Amino acid sequence: MSKPSSRRWSQRVTETSNALDLEAGVFSQSDAAGIARSLKRSAELSGRRKSDPYRSAMSMLNFYINRAGKRLPQQRRAILDETKNELRKLFHRASSA
Repeated sequence: MSKPSSRRWSQRVTETSNALDLEAGVFSQSDAAGIARSLKRSAELSGRRKSDPYRSAMSMLNFYINRAGKRLPQQRRAILDETKNELRKLFHRASSA
């Protein structure tokens, strides 16, 4: 019989996986460009990531958005979606339209 899943699985993933070492409060910033710069800096400096910095930063952003789910206010979601575009600019990636 399998062990019941923890209600805090996402916290465990963030703490123990080969994820990024994020700056405190990065996702609570109100500036998409600031969030993107922080994610880029964390991705480039992290020794815990396995893929390239761009993929790690984008994955962490998507993980946060997905974890929040429907509880994420529309205005906050818009800022985080704009952060994706800012990350693409910082890493010189083509925007997916």
